[in-house]
Amino acid sequence: MKIVYATKNIDLTAKIEAYTEKKLGKLAKFVADDTQTNVVLRREKGGRDIVEITIYLPGVVLRAEETTDDLFASIDACAEKLIRQIRRHRTRLEKRLRVDAFELPGEMEIEESEVAVARVKKVALKPMTPEDAAAQMELLGHSFYMFLDEKTNATCVIYRRNDGGFGLLVPEDAQM
Repeated sequence: MKIVYATKNIDLTAKIEAYTEKKLGKLAKFVADDTQTNVVLRREKGGRDIVEITIYLPGVVLRAEETTDDLFASIDACAEKLIRQIRRHRTRLEKRLRVDAFELPGEMEIEESEVAVARVKKVALKPMTPEDAAAQMELLGHSFYMFLDEKTNATCVIYRRNDGGFGLLVPEDAQM
């Protein structure tokens, strides 16, 4: 596992690196050696420590974020969240990793605009079923996910409804 660190208002010490690598070592049996893992460590003004860990697997992005008063507790909580995600979605993940049906997600570009848009993300749309898109959305912890429907080749959006179910937005001209 290749770990890439980014910090803000925190000095990255050997102790922090060793601790993070030890905790993420639990995930090593699920991922390949060349898997990229991004670890972002931030400290807010009030002394709260934020840890974000993102693991890029073929066709899947696992992400966890935790905020506590202790950096090491945040690292622990993130590692546990990632392990729970893998366990919860193990069957789907194993199927995808065996079949290699999807490519690694492309780099997202962030741009600023003169309009009131605070952030723009460009994403590579991958053909998938709505069920796969819902699983990817849950793995990312997002409330919606945009994807390319593999049957209709239409750009669709799946989202979490207030009642706990899922909704699917499909263009009017799409052949369902």
